[in-house]
Amino acid sequence: MATFCVATLSHYFIIVLALFQLITPGSSNCLTGCSCSNDNFGRSLLCMETTLGSIPANTSNNFTKIRIENSHLTELPYGSFSKSSALESLWLNFNNITLMNIKSLEGLGNLTELRLQGNKLSSVPWTAFQDTPKLKILDLKHNRLDALPEHALRHLSSLTYLDLSFNELSVISRDVFVNWPLYQTAEKTWGKEGIVSNVVLALHDNPWLCDCRLKGFVEFIRTVSPPIILMNSYLTCSGPGHRAGKFFHEVQLKSCTKPEASAPQTNVTSALGANITLTCSVKARPDPTIHWMYSLKIIRGFAVNETRMDDETISSQLMIPSIHLADRGLYTCMANNFIGNSSVTIMVNVGPFNSSGPMPPPFPMMPDDENVYIDIRIAKQTVYGITLEWYAVTQNPAETWYTVHFGQYDSPKKDMVYIGPGINSYSVADLFPLTKYEVCVALKNQPPRDGQCIVFVTGSDISEMEHRERLIHIIVIVCAMVLAVPAGMYACTTDIRFDCAARCTALWKRRRRREEDLHPSERQGTFDSFQAASSDSLCGAGESLEVQTLTQRLEDGSKGGTAAGLY
Repeated sequence: MATFCVATLSHYFIIVLALFQLITPGSSNCLTGCSCSNDNFGRSLLCMETTLGSIPANTSNNFTKIRIENSHLTELPYGSFSKSSALESLWLNFNNITLMNIKSLEGLGNLTELRLQGNKLSSVPWTAFQDTPKLKILDLKHNRLDALPEHALRHLSSLTYLDLSFNELSVISRDVFVNWPLYQTAEKTWGKEGIVSNVVLALHDNPWLCDCRLKGFVEFIRTVSPPIILMNSYLTCSGPGHRAGKFFHEVQLKSCTKPEASAPQTNVTSALGANITLTCSVKARPDPTIHWMYSLKIIRGFAVNETRMDDETISSQLMIPSIHLADRGLYTCMANNFIGNSSVTIMVNVGPFNSSGPMPPPFPMMPDDENVYIDIRIAKQTVYGITLEWYAVTQNPAETWYTVHFGQYDSPKKDMVYIGPGINSYSVADLFPLTKYEVCVALKNQPPRDGQCIVFVTGSDISEMEHRERLIHIIVIVCAMVLAVPAGMYACTTDIRFDCAARCTALWKRRRRREEDLHPSERQGTFDSFQAASSDSLCGAGESLEVQTLTQRLEDGSKGGTAAGLY
């Protein structure tokens, strides 16, 4: 009896195993961590919360449905599922997909459903849908799409469901839908043939910007009717501010126009030292970008305020404090949007304190023997540039303008940049290696005085020993007063001869070697180690052979030789 029972159970087990293999053929070939099954609709692959990281390369060609979710996918590469030509439904929800190749859907001619919900797509290659002519369901909600090209839907003529909700769309054209073949034939074909199938559009929960650029789309939404159905017809404006929170049917939008700039006064005369405000009004749709220019340069240092006058007009005010003679001239208010640009000019004249008195100079007069104290230093160096900083003692620091003179040392003409009050730094980029430069900071419209300049030589941009790019080392070659600067940079002024600079550098190098011998654990990298001394005490020592050699190297560097040899 026991033998009979065992035989019966064994026979039963064999039958069950055979049926299981019949129902799920090839299950042993399923991907690790995934499950495969068969039903009346075909064979399916299900991968949930796996660590695939990328599309499996060995996907079988007999799957009709693939669902890979929460599996850390980051992209859909070329021919992602080209081996699965029978695929009809593809779900790739809740991954980290940021990139979709233009040929990622190649070979999926039978695909009818594509779901990419909850990924990180900021754009979609819409021409990829040329390979999916039977696609009916496209789910792209909860992504980061911020634009929809006018011909995005050109290859989606079979859609019955399109979900673009919960993205970052702010402005799209109505032509996106006018160019949609399905929309073009909807009323004409469906009405004649009596087809009642609906097309569902989901466009809600996007940050729609309800200005003139959205006019056509808002009008399209208002006219949508079956067989096209909006999943949520109450689309809401997110901006601009005065329209935020309003429904599409509550706003009336006008066509876009290019800016029209105007000014209540185009010729302004002000007393010297007075505060004046220049005003221009710009009418445009959408809102323009406005900036002021003076002598073809964007103004820095002056305050600019903008005030909205109405839905289409913005007033811009340029405030000039304590006007000087140097501030007179032609000011331009420029405005532009994507339609075009416009500008208006305002002439500013500066008069005396009173009509009978003489015209004072733009800055307080100073005796010829009185120097304005300006402490200059190189505060930072990058691979091909420096940042200059200065500290100035003036009578009116809040109203003091500066001029930065910069250029190659031997050039008779230097670039000049005006710096407004409250700014005490300026950066220079694109320095050439093995080049001698001069940079000066002076009061506006005054030539540089003694002690207001730095002359320096840039080094080689390639280290011969390390054979790689490195920071251009700055060697300041003129030293009259000692300033605190970063290691490797020696900041000096220009009122001492070049040969004196060589002796300064030589003396410093010898002193550093002596101090290193006495204190080997300490490193002295700047002139900070010098005690306060006059230029005579620094440069009065006799020239040794070492000093003469160093002088020659510096002279070679200023003529184009390598400055790296100074180290």
